[in-house]
Amino acid sequence: MTKMLEETLQTKEVLKKQWSQNSKIRIQISDQIKKMNPFCFATFARGSSDHAAAYFNYLISLELKKLSMSLGPSLVSVHKVDLDFSKAIGVAISQSGKSPDILSLVRLLDKQKSMSLAFVNDTSSPLAKEASHVYPLCAGEETSVAATKSFIASLYASASLIAQVAENIELLKAIEKAPDYLPTQLNCHWPKIVDMLTDCKQMMIVGRGLGFTIAHEAALKLKETCHIQAESFSSAEIKHGPQAVVGADYPVIIFALRGVEQESLIETGLNLRKRGARVCIISDAYISDEDCVYNPSCHLYMDPLNLIYSFYLMVEQLSQARGLDPDNPRFLSKVTLTI
Repeated sequence: MTKMLEETLQTKEVLKKQWSQNSKIRIQISDQIKKMNPFCFATFARGSSDHAAAYFNYLISLELKKLSMSLGPSLVSVHKVDLDFSKAIGVAISQSGKSPDILSLVRLLDKQKSMSLAFVNDTSSPLAKEASHVYPLCAGEETSVAATKSFIASLYASASLIAQVAENIELLKAIEKAPDYLPTQLNCHWPKIVDMLTDCKQMMIVGRGLGFTIAHEAALKLKETCHIQAESFSSAEIKHGPQAVVGADYPVIIFALRGVEQESLIETGLNLRKRGARVCIISDAYISDEDCVYNPSCHLYMDPLNLIYSFYLMVEQLSQARGLDPDNPRFLSKVTLTI
């Protein structure tokens, strides 16, 4: 068993541990956020953590009706811009908590006496020590270079805290139950995607809303573990230029999660298929024999966790089918210290 597969399968217990161990922290941080009532949130992260930040940002706007955006750490670490965080909360997401550029932003927030929140896996890390508030991911040691359980733990932490701030009792109950829905994905077999991508060099993954946030992550995993030039696009953006490269036999995966965006996503996939593209629509129900199914969670906001969990299982198989080792992507290391 590869480390990537082993660590993906640990995710259910990671989420359960995170939920139970952070019950007091969740309330304390939530109270501080409500007391401050910020104008906006700014996230800073790299790689998979930045994709988790995109989920956080989207959910903040959905639930709290607040502006939330991803901030380029280089503005502070390289350009030395003294950004004004007086009416904002800075949110850092990191597995290692060691990246200098992320730390530079937290230090700026501290200098301005503004609130910084760290979703971090290593609670002994420099980030955990310097942030004013820490929400542990509780993912434990992750040795595979490709992040899996820590990414899903970041999504889960984001949803848990945001639901607490929003005082959304129904959502909080659903989030508590969500880990039990992950193993249902083990019944979702996607060999047709493995077959479609075994000899693939380039492709697209299309999503929208919360599904678009995990499309970024899926594309990254295809790059690093399978050496496929995969690009992620919103179905709202694909008509503005990207579709020009989609010709006959071009591989496209559509993340058609449940929700208000689903109909348009399926329509996009069917239109590309008419054009001759090799399209696989992943939805909660079969569209055709060419498509795949994911098992829904107990809430729409939790569906992205289920889908990306299944995607990790598929990518691990695909990497090996392409003669690669998913645990040791070329030129990559587990911790990247970006300036």
